[in-house]
Parts: sequence; C-alpha cells; structure tokens
Amino acid sequence: MLDRAARLRQLSEVDQDLIRLVQDPHFSRWVEQITATGGCAHPIHLTGSTTTRNVLTGEVLHHYDTRNEPGERLLIRCRNRRQTVCAPCSRLHAGDTFHLVRAGLVGGKTVPADVRERPRLFLTLTAPSFGPVHRATADGQRCRPRRDAGQCDHVRPLGCPAVHDADDPLTGQPLCPDCYDYPAHVLWHAYAGRLWKAFTDNLYNHLVARVGRTRTGLRRSLRISYAKVAEYQRRAAVHIHAVVRLDGAHGPDDPPPAWATADVLTAVARTAAAAVRLRTRYSAALGEHELRWGTELDARPLRAFSGGEGLADDAVAAYVAKYVTKGATDTRAGLDHHITNPDTITAAPVSAHVRALMRTCWRLGGLPELEPLRLRAWAHTLGYRGHILTKSRAYSTTYTALRAERADHRTGRTQPAGLDVITDAHWRYVGSGHTPGAALLAAGIAEDHARNRELAKEELARWDGDVV
Repeated sequence: MLDRAARLRQLSEVDQDLIRLVQDPHFSRWVEQITATGGCAHPIHLTGSTTTRNVLTGEVLHHYDTRNEPGERLLIRCRNRRQTVCAPCSRLHAGDTFHLVRAGLVGGKTVPADVRERPRLFLTLTAPSFGPVHRATADGQRCRPRRDAGQCDHVRPLGCPAVHDADDPLTGQPLCPDCYDYPAHVLWHAYAGRLWKAFTDNLYNHLVARVGRTRTGLRRSLRISYAKVAEYQRRAAVHIHAVVRLDGAHGPDDPPPAWATADVLTAVARTAAAAVRLRTRYSAALGEHELRWGTELDARPLRAFSGGEGLADDAVAAYVAKYVTKGATDTRAGLDHHITNPDTITAAPVSAHVRALMRTCWRLGGLPELEPLRLRAWAHTLGYRGHILTKSRAYSTTYTALRAERADHRTGRTQPAGLDVITDAHWRYVGSGHTPGAALLAAGIAEDHARNRELAKEELARWDGDVV
C-alpha cells in the first residue's frame, strides 16, 4: 500500500488544498467567513482591529480583532459589479442599484414619497455615427438595401442586402473598417462625461429661455436631479440611459414650480441635447473634431403605478440594476481588465472592430498632447473612462449608506440615541482571492445562496397566487 505522502502526491492541487482546509482547526470559522461574503469569488483579506468607546466614560462598547481568526485575517467582499468577475457581489450590487434608483423615483431611503408626483423622464442619449455599420433588422428587412450602392474608396460595397439578427457576428461591425472614423469614436468616449455635463447645463439654459427667467432666478426655484447608466451598443459605442427628475431648489424635499411639467422637460431635453457641441483640436495630425450627441433621442415619462401612459418606475429601476452588472464580455465591447501592452490587444477575445478601437486608444494614448485623456489606461473600455452608474447629489441615497444600513441590519448592532462614541480602527490589506480548494468551496456556497433565492422567489410567487 502507498504511504500517506505518496497518496497525497497523487492528489490534484485542489484536492490537496481541500484536505488541508478541512483538517485546519479553524475550518468551521473559515466557512462562516466565506458564507458571510456570500461566496465572493475574490475576497479581500484584511488584518487589524476596531474598538468603539463611550467618549464620556471610556467604556469599551465593542471590540473586534482578527488575531483569533483563521490566518489572523478577515475576509470581506470584493464588491465587483461585473457578473463575469464575481457573481455573488454583482448580484448584491444590482440589488443596491435597484434600491438607489427606485428611491429617487418613488421615495424611501431618506427620499420623500411625493417625488413620484414630480416631472420625471427616462432619457436615452446615443452616440453619433462614426461610419455605417451592419444592423440587426426585424421582419426580414435587409441591413442596408441600396440600389446601385457602388463601392467606397477602399473597394468595399456601400450597401448590404443581407438580413442580420442580434446574434449575427456582423451586427455592429463597420461596412468598411478603413472608412470608419476610429479616432472620433475613441475621442467621443473620452469626452462622454463632458458631453453629459454640457447637456445638463443646456437643460437649465433652455428652461431659462422657455420660461423667460434669468439663470440665477431659475436656480432659486428649480433643481435637476438625475441618475444615469452607460451602455455599450452593438457598434461598441456608449449610449446613456438617464432618469431625470425636476425638484424645487432644495432638492427632493421641495416641489418644483407649477410650470415645470413632464411635457416641458421633454421638449427642453430634446433641444438641449441637439445644441451640445464640443470642439477639440490637439494637433495638425488629428485635426479638429466636433463632438455631439446622436440624432436619436428617446424621452419617455415615468409613472409610479399601473395604468396610464409611461414606463413603470420599478421596471426602469430593474433595467438599470440589471445592466450595471454586465461585464465587458457580456456587451462584446472591451475587456474586464486593464491592458498593459499591445500584445494583450492582439490576443483579446473580441471582434475585429473592438480590437481596432483598442489599438486606436493605445496609439492615440502615446501622443503627448492626448496624455491627459489617459487613453491607454482606458483602452479596455475603448476610451470611456466614466463610471457605469452616476447620479446627482440630491437624486437619492448612496451606495455607502445602503451598505452601512445592510451591515447594521446583519450584525444587529444599533447605537443608543444620544450616546457620544468614538471608533478607533486600524486595518491593513494583506491579500485577496482564494486558494484552489477554497475557491471550490466558495463556489459551492455561492451556488447554494443562489438556489435558496430562487426557491424563495418561487415560494413567494406561489403564496401570492394562493392569496389572489
């Protein structure tokens, strides 16, 4: 018979690591930590302590130290929003996003309930055309039917008689990559944040022109609050979905003037977007680029309850929450990790169109005059360097507040009213991720949590059906 050492050598790396973990005297506590993170795929390892004291008496109200933890470290969630990177954390991030967006639509989380009566729109702002691309069509319609279309200067057809569906690899790809304006596409992404700022500034300016007030006077009676999410189209260009709400000057606690209606906001949003123009000129080689929004703008009113016209608030919040968890591989527009050298672009599992955008970012990022745009650092997102979800300060609550509320609920710790306390915390980052065996166990815990959620949903649906 083989001795124990020989048997261990025959085991895989994962099996050996699992045996090591199970035999560790702190195994049960380690499982508790992994369960507390929901089976996070890439947990952060911290070491340190936290002490909360009564300022007046010096009494220690709470103390925690990692010295008694497995490996003298505490595991916390990575909080990555991308489902392709960490499914458990992305699911939690989607839930937080839903509540953040919904609170700004129907109230809750420190936002008054009467915000649902405010003028509110769901806007979609698109990027302009940088060159014709293949399109997905419905009802058997052709992509770009053109009689006697001819050819471009690169001897490629200017039309396409084919019928593409959404899953066709050609959908979103340029008819002629050599004609496509890749520098303009990348620069538009780099300035998307400034384009949005110009749009919101224009909203105020166009409201001023419509109601005949000064800008200062308008600011004293009206505030524009919003939450927006960026989404990549099949042509790998970002477009913006935004919930826009009109408040009084002091935010959600203050109603807007009577003249501020959804119809007024809709009309002003269209003219404000159409008027945005940003001109950039860095060098003679690049020339001047005029950056603007695309001509397609969708503006739809929102409703809080069933019936009537407009989109349902919960549906909009759920849509935004679902999108923020998508990784770059889900949208086929980039990578989930930074690019450190051009070889990474060559080996990237992306389309030729996306690869060309990445190479354009890398090439333009090497120009001294474009260094402030940090295009190489954001080549994996095709030059777009904004957050996927952003909001105005007064729109609703914050991710930080939602996480703090969840942590207090989970631990059951509440601070007595009127008690003056001070917290002394000392934490240090010591690593991240899992060993091979730990990763397998964490994946199992995450799968169990997901299954339990599905069973709970089915039971709730069954209960609702019985009540009806």
